[in-house]
Amino acid sequence: MEYQQIRSASYWHNPDRDAFKVPMHTLALPADWEAPIRRLYQHGMTPQQAERRQLIPTKSINQLMRALAPDLLSVDHNATFGTDQPWLYAASPYPTRIINSFVGAWLRDLQQKPEDPESASLLHKTFRLLDASGLTWQPANVDLLEQTTSAGGTSLPASHLYRLLPDVLAARIAAQPAYEHNGKTLQFRQVAGDAKVGGAELMSWPPRTYQSNNKDDDGKKTWYYSAYIRLSLRTVPFSPVPRIHLSTGIRRFVRGQVWMPTEGGVSVYLLPDESLIPDGPTPHRFSVAMMEWNRGTTDWRHGGPQGMLLGVSALDQLPPVDRLVKEADRWIDGPNDDNIAVAVSHHAAMGYHAIGTGLMPSERRRLTEWAEQALAPDFLPVPLLTRSRYSKPAKKQLEKRRSIPKKELPEEKLAAILAENEAISGRNALRRRKHLAEAIDGLPFVAVVLYQTEGMRNRIIQAAERGLDLVSHRVEDGPETWTWRTEEIEVKVHALPIGELAAPLGGDSPPAKGGEHNQQITSRRHAVAAFIKKLKVKMPGAQVAFVELDGKERFAKSKRRADPKYAIRLGLADAGLVSQFFRPLDPDMEPDEAEADAVFRAEAAWLDGLRQTGMRFVPLHSLGDSIPENLNQLAFWLVKRRSDGPTNRAQFTPIAVLLRPGQKCIMGKTADMSEWVPYPQLLRSLTSHISKAELKTAAQQSAATAAFVKKTLSAMRGSPTLVLVRAQNIRYRWPWLLNRGLVQDRIGFDSGPLQRIGLIGKQLRFIRVADSERDETAEWWAPAELLSEKHEGKQRGGIAKGLWVAQDSYHVFYSSADRASTHPVSSEMAKLTSHVNDKGYSEFKPTKNAWNPELLELVVACMQPGDDPEKWAMFVHQQRLCDDYRDVLGLPLALHLAKLADHYALPQEEVETITDTSSEESPSEQLMLDIEPIDHS
Repeated sequence: MEYQQIRSASYWHNPDRDAFKVPMHTLALPADWEAPIRRLYQHGMTPQQAERRQLIPTKSINQLMRALAPDLLSVDHNATFGTDQPWLYAASPYPTRIINSFVGAWLRDLQQKPEDPESASLLHKTFRLLDASGLTWQPANVDLLEQTTSAGGTSLPASHLYRLLPDVLAARIAAQPAYEHNGKTLQFRQVAGDAKVGGAELMSWPPRTYQSNNKDDDGKKTWYYSAYIRLSLRTVPFSPVPRIHLSTGIRRFVRGQVWMPTEGGVSVYLLPDESLIPDGPTPHRFSVAMMEWNRGTTDWRHGGPQGMLLGVSALDQLPPVDRLVKEADRWIDGPNDDNIAVAVSHHAAMGYHAIGTGLMPSERRRLTEWAEQALAPDFLPVPLLTRSRYSKPAKKQLEKRRSIPKKELPEEKLAAILAENEAISGRNALRRRKHLAEAIDGLPFVAVVLYQTEGMRNRIIQAAERGLDLVSHRVEDGPETWTWRTEEIEVKVHALPIGELAAPLGGDSPPAKGGEHNQQITSRRHAVAAFIKKLKVKMPGAQVAFVELDGKERFAKSKRRADPKYAIRLGLADAGLVSQFFRPLDPDMEPDEAEADAVFRAEAAWLDGLRQTGMRFVPLHSLGDSIPENLNQLAFWLVKRRSDGPTNRAQFTPIAVLLRPGQKCIMGKTADMSEWVPYPQLLRSLTSHISKAELKTAAQQSAATAAFVKKTLSAMRGSPTLVLVRAQNIRYRWPWLLNRGLVQDRIGFDSGPLQRIGLIGKQLRFIRVADSERDETAEWWAPAELLSEKHEGKQRGGIAKGLWVAQDSYHVFYSSADRASTHPVSSEMAKLTSHVNDKGYSEFKPTKNAWNPELLELVVACMQPGDDPEKWAMFVHQQRLCDDYRDVLGLPLALHLAKLADHYALPQEEVETITDTSSEESPSEQLMLDIEPIDHS
């Protein structure tokens, strides 16, 4: 029995209530401040730089207030001037004397060259020109439902509401009685918000604790964690009603010493007994400050010796950084003698933490339903999503093995199941051999295995034999070369120790950032390419390399730049090979578990390697002739890499991936290619791309994206084609794909006018996919009581796979997956409070990682006359159900393949290649790609 409905943690305004206004106080930057502040900010810039930087950033002052005045709400990360655009909001006026001190610190921070005497003189002049009395708080009755509507019928909330509305609702949640379950309670406090990210957040306090035994059993360690609740204002294409999305999760805190990343910073949550600013009001929320590593020392961001914190006399109120990084949990039980509680946020790059990530559906449901009580009566849950009426499953190309019951079976029944499974495996392997042979056009499949341990080498060989059923076809049996010949294909594997090619870059000392790191990458790249060049004399036609390499754990923290993976991949690409990496046997696991894990990883690596050759089982839909038989699937993707990435080079490369009917090999292309090329050639080519100087600005990138898309679509005009894009990847370089830009059955390019889809192609369809990144789609669960009355009132949540239909939309659908095979965790598992399941067993397991499938939003943006949008949405949902993958894909297959191309975005200075199969671009000016903002449509 399947769930027929699911519930999302999404809320809209109660239509029975006419308005939602709250009294607040606002403060605006005076209009006559704009010119002198802009002169100060742009002083020392070239005319070209000044032209590009018209907006005056408020990031630094927003961060300062987030650390010292958390009850203030800044609604923009760029300065706005004039009373029509308030800058700050507060429940009650904040002392303007302190605001003035913040502004003074901000102006000093805006200087490009503070040591320049001319700049210092301009700063003093600016101070004199700004009338401090101009900053005055004004009472206002703020309309929290203020909005307009786009040409496509999409709600466009006023921009300041992305901060204000969630914040007001978060305050309601914080004010209600504590969350309680099974006799345990959690109290939540608001957290200072981030103007750039938007939304609002609450965190439970005091933190939960968990004690674990040391490995040597010589004591216990105490680990700290809290729950968080996050509220976000979001819109849905073609809907005039905005939503509030409520998400929940776990925040883990550092115990002991803090590992400081060399880029970015570490968030620190502060809860003082009194203001951190002399004579300031006591805050009601958590402050959030940042520690950062800078030139060999750790300091508060915007701290001393001349920083903003020092400028407002707040530095002495904070714990000493040099001690905090050594004893992160020293202040976590506060307030104490220092009158402050301090918790340092743990993130995955810091390494191990005993507490697992995430919440499972039942606990997520309990916490969400507790929080949503505070939203009523102004906001109500969006109606349940209903299963699509087109629920016939996709056609299978590989047979599913029979499961073996846990209970004991008679020997003959067990033997029959095992024999049947063996036969199923053989038939599946035959189908894989045929697909592989077609993908590589009947050539021998030649693979290289570069191993560190013979055990993992043998597991890869065994994975090859099991995956393709080659045991009885072996004609060469090592010790370096294994060969199998079948009627469909010849398979060769050449295995050699990888030796020093897998050694850390820099040896015992990781290379320094910049030139030294790049030199180490180049040196290892050349060494790998030269090694493969010699090997290819023995193994001509090699297509893929399987490389045994230590995992991220060995290269964590300060050793990150010692990781040779990227250099190895570059060298293999230079030699004409795609690459798949796998880790050695895990020595920290129990022997039986470690062996099962290693076998699983070897089999997964082997299959992933086959897929990189372009072999795929494209899902066969169940929608009959509603979908054209000869349909092309075309996915556009922007391959982007920041200049602070693995190779210290930037990249911006629009690509397209094509699933063409009748062609077994996946095809792809970039703007530099005149023809479609096999998928592995596309992947290898991406290691050669460095962003060109003419692709430096957002406008240039948008124009290049539009040109590539229009040229590609023009060549497809005569064929039925479904275009797929991921919203978060491409919309900020293709603005039509923003929620506010979408108009049904109209398409736009760059800044040009919208056109009817029929003018671009009478057989063209377009579907935009959005995932849960930045809470764009809501969290969800399947209410267990819908399957069984015994769960009524127990707040149990389940997981369901399917396509879901919203009551208010004919063109927006939602796709969900079922439970991942790699996360066999009960939906009842709890971390925040004790919990007992129906059988009386404890489900309190804070050390386990939790996982919930995300909702994919499928926007059927452009169709042809007579099309049924729901059928096309079901087609895209079924493209996530690939037989040769263990689990449902995170994106439809064509987009999944395009996203995987990011692994090959490793731009580096031009080097001499071993083969002529990939084109190299000349090195050009570095480009720092912006982190894409949220679609505040």
